[in-house]
Amino acid sequence: MNEIFLPVLHSFENENVFTGSCGMLRFKVTPAIVKKTPKEVDMEASSMKCEFWHGMFCYEMSTVEGEQVFPLSEEGRENMRKWLEEQI
Repeated sequence: MNEIFLPVLHSFENENVFTGSCGMLRFKVTPAIVKKTPKEVDMEASSMKCEFWHGMFCYEMSTVEGEQVFPLSEEGRENMRKWLEEQI
């Protein structure tokens, strides 16, 4: 089985949306960032929403099969990867 790639937390801290795939599994991660100051992210209040679907088409042309919200942390990122691996 191929490993699911997820970017480092810093990418999500910068409010970057990420889409990825593994086989026929497709997924989209959208960060919800809360700022402590204009330049500092409140890690405890921020999160990442992960949505998944199966098929050959992009997000806009597909039906999302499931979603889950994870904390913006290394543990949350690893739990997201495990959750996605269960969907393959």
